[in-house]
Amino acid sequence: MAASPLRFIQVGKHFSRGAARVRALDALDLNLTAGSITGLLGPDGAGKTTLMRLAAGLLLPDVGTIQVLGADTRARAAKIQAEIGYMPQQFGLYEDLTVQENLDLHADLQGLSAEAARTRQRELLRMTALGPFGTRRAGTLSGGMKQKLGLACALLRVPPLLLLDEPTVGVDPIARRELWGIIQGLKDQGVTVLMSTAYFDEAERCDEIILLHQGKLLKKDTLAAFRLPLQGRCFRVTEDTGNKRRLRESLQRRPGVQDARIVAAGVRVLCQGPSVEAAPGERWQAETPTFEDAFVDLLGTAEMPDEAAPAAPAAATADQDAEIIIEVRDLRKRFGNFEAVKGNTFMVRKGQIFGLLGANGAGKTTTFRMLCGLLPASSGTLRVAGVDMRRATAQARARIGYVSQKFSLYGNLSCDQNLAFFSAAYGLRGTWRRQRLQWAVQKFQLSDYREVNADQLPLGIKQRLALACALLHAPPILFLDEPTSGVDPLARREFWQRVNALAESGVTVMITTHFLEEAEYCDHLVLLSQGEVLAQGSPQQVRALAQDKTHPEPSMEEAFIHLIQTHENQGRRAS
Repeated sequence: MAASPLRFIQVGKHFSRGAARVRALDALDLNLTAGSITGLLGPDGAGKTTLMRLAAGLLLPDVGTIQVLGADTRARAAKIQAEIGYMPQQFGLYEDLTVQENLDLHADLQGLSAEAARTRQRELLRMTALGPFGTRRAGTLSGGMKQKLGLACALLRVPPLLLLDEPTVGVDPIARRELWGIIQGLKDQGVTVLMSTAYFDEAERCDEIILLHQGKLLKKDTLAAFRLPLQGRCFRVTEDTGNKRRLRESLQRRPGVQDARIVAAGVRVLCQGPSVEAAPGERWQAETPTFEDAFVDLLGTAEMPDEAAPAAPAAATADQDAEIIIEVRDLRKRFGNFEAVKGNTFMVRKGQIFGLLGANGAGKTTTFRMLCGLLPASSGTLRVAGVDMRRATAQARARIGYVSQKFSLYGNLSCDQNLAFFSAAYGLRGTWRRQRLQWAVQKFQLSDYREVNADQLPLGIKQRLALACALLHAPPILFLDEPTSGVDPLARREFWQRVNALAESGVTVMITTHFLEEAEYCDHLVLLSQGEVLAQGSPQQVRALAQDKTHPEPSMEEAFIHLIQTHENQGRRAS
């Protein structure tokens, strides 16, 4: 058996956070199998990025030993860094340089000869499908293309060990599938890959999975071994009303239910034992365990405060005659000669969770910014809460909460200071302001983080703070632009429980996401492709548009990829 290319032996690492000392990794023992793909998962603060940086020789352990390709990182860090490939979460592309210039720069940094660099670059441009974009500035590429360019730069040498720290975060499903094709091809070349990810389906493609929690190794094993203890405990539940959100809430609170989540065919339930008493009208069907079930079983789910539960059931989520809150007709946005949004029409009703889906660069964020009054429309009708957004944006903004992709928080301000700033920006005063600040800290469980600066918060807590700031003025409309990107799976569950409660209380929610299983929580979806509406309807109706003999019951991701690729292929043939 080949020697392990990466071995951790009783590794510990601490960091200082103010006066406190934070334990990032604790007595960690693990090793990778040569030529395998290993997935690294865990909640925020588990130590995943610290593990990656230690493996790359960018950090040194406080205690213990790390061996990379047989060398100790303390003695041979520079040699190790020259031999391995490493792609951090924020890969260092130079956005003012072209694709080719970025590749040339990284080839120089890695000491490749001109001839070797040209040969390898041609291969990588073909592998990543970036060949036609060699003269395009990196800053103008879509998120998926940037990730592929970052991976190409890390692969100018074919490394024996490749470390990838969440390479698919913020990437649409089509680009994610392309990236995975590249990674699988590297395995065929004998490269050992360690990849951290927030996607459960990616974990299931790995040969082995490492699960970290609070700096400790919770489990390292194959997918089959993770699934084995859950046999007979996983079910799909349906009922005639068809309101999956309320069914999920009911099931989650039922004794014996460990987890309940919405899926395409109903609500998936993980039971603590082999059975739970079913309510009248419910249909339970046994399901094969998944890694997501194992993840939740091993780590548990976050306990939400009582006030996060939905208000008395409202008919808004299911009522197609509910008041129209957002009306968009023939909406267009041009940037010079480029048309980013092309005559789109849709409407959003009160109490709906409305999903806006599309590949990177499809026009989702541009549409969001116009709806929020942050970007003027070129033409068309745009009404939010009865206000014409092309004429009276300030009046509408007072009724809108907005969480942007990167969480518009002030990193050098504490949690309390961010809340105070946004409450003042929204014009809150006196007793009402004090009540809302107290509400935000309590409801979003921020008490332990009040004095911590926003840029030092774990991503899941930062998400909580951003949502709390957006809701301080109790807006009836909430815009969420990829709010779960890069957030760990448990924090995403907690987030959706909060969003469900808001919708049930009558708040209208509009959201974009690249986690397509989250689209199943929406009442209505619009799928954008190249700036125009490609499909819209309920999740079931959108999935039905992609049904064929190969995919009689397509998942949302399969439907997304099929519909967009078909549309893009038709566009290429037409041109």
